[in-house]
Amino acid sequence: MADLTGARWRTSTRSSSNGGDCVEVADNLTGVVAVRDSKDRTGGTLTFAPPAWHTFVGALREVARS
Repeated sequence: MADLTGARWRTSTRSSSNGGDCVEVADNLTGVVAVRDSKDRTGGTLTFAPPAWHTFVGALREVARS
Protein backbone atom coordinates (compact mmCIF):
# COMPACT_ATOMS: atom_id res chain seq x y z
CA MET A 1 0.00 0.00 0.00
CA ALA A 2 1.31 3.43 -0.92
CA ASP A 3 2.07 6.00 1.74
CA LEU A 4 -0.26 8.92 0.95
CA THR A 5 1.05 11.17 3.71
CA GLY A 6 1.52 14.60 2.19
CA ALA A 7 -0.83 14.00 -0.72
CA ARG A 8 -2.21 17.24 -2.16
CA TRP A 9 -5.64 16.39 -3.53
CA ARG A 10 -7.20 18.36 -6.38
CA THR A 11 -10.37 18.12 -8.40
CA SER A 12 -11.04 19.06 -11.97
CA THR A 13 -11.99 22.66 -12.61
CA ARG A 14 -15.05 21.18 -14.36
CA SER A 15 -16.25 19.34 -11.26
CA SER A 16 -18.63 22.10 -10.17
CA SER A 17 -20.55 21.85 -13.45
CA ASN A 18 -21.73 18.27 -12.86
CA GLY A 19 -22.92 18.43 -9.27
CA GLY A 20 -19.56 17.51 -7.76
CA ASP A 21 -19.58 13.90 -8.98
CA CYS A 22 -15.86 13.75 -9.53
CA VAL A 23 -12.66 12.18 -8.46
CA GLU A 24 -9.75 13.84 -6.73
CA VAL A 25 -6.19 13.22 -7.83
CA ALA A 26 -2.94 13.53 -5.89
CA ASP A 27 -0.01 13.55 -8.29
CA ASN A 28 2.57 15.22 -6.09
CA LEU A 29 3.89 12.00 -4.54
CA THR A 30 7.01 10.21 -5.73
CA GLY A 31 6.27 7.11 -7.79
CA VAL A 32 2.50 7.05 -7.36
CA VAL A 33 -0.66 8.86 -8.48
CA ALA A 34 -3.60 8.46 -6.11
CA VAL A 35 -7.28 8.79 -7.03
CA ARG A 36 -10.31 8.94 -4.73
CA ASP A 37 -14.03 9.75 -4.85
CA SER A 38 -14.64 13.42 -4.01
CA LYS A 39 -17.90 12.51 -2.25
CA ASP A 40 -16.26 9.89 0.00
CA ARG A 41 -12.81 11.14 0.91
CA THR A 42 -12.37 8.59 3.67
CA GLY A 43 -13.28 5.70 1.39
CA GLY A 44 -10.93 3.69 -0.75
CA THR A 45 -8.12 5.08 -2.86
CA LEU A 46 -6.80 3.77 -6.15
CA THR A 47 -3.10 4.15 -6.91
CA PHE A 48 -1.34 4.06 -10.25
CA ALA A 49 2.21 4.20 -11.48
CA PRO A 50 2.72 7.65 -13.06
CA PRO A 51 3.27 6.28 -16.61
CA ALA A 52 0.02 4.29 -16.40
CA TRP A 53 -1.88 7.36 -15.15
CA HIS A 54 -0.50 9.56 -17.95
CA THR A 55 -1.46 6.93 -20.54
CA PHE A 56 -4.99 6.77 -19.10
CA VAL A 57 -5.42 10.56 -19.09
CA GLY A 58 -4.05 10.77 -22.63
CA ALA A 59 -6.57 8.19 -23.81
CA LEU A 60 -9.40 10.13 -22.16
CA ARG A 61 -8.31 13.29 -23.94
CA GLU A 62 -8.36 11.46 -27.27
CA VAL A 63 -11.88 10.18 -26.63
CA ALA A 64 -13.04 13.68 -25.63
CA ARG A 65 -11.71 15.12 -28.90
CA SER A 66 -13.58 12.64 -31.06
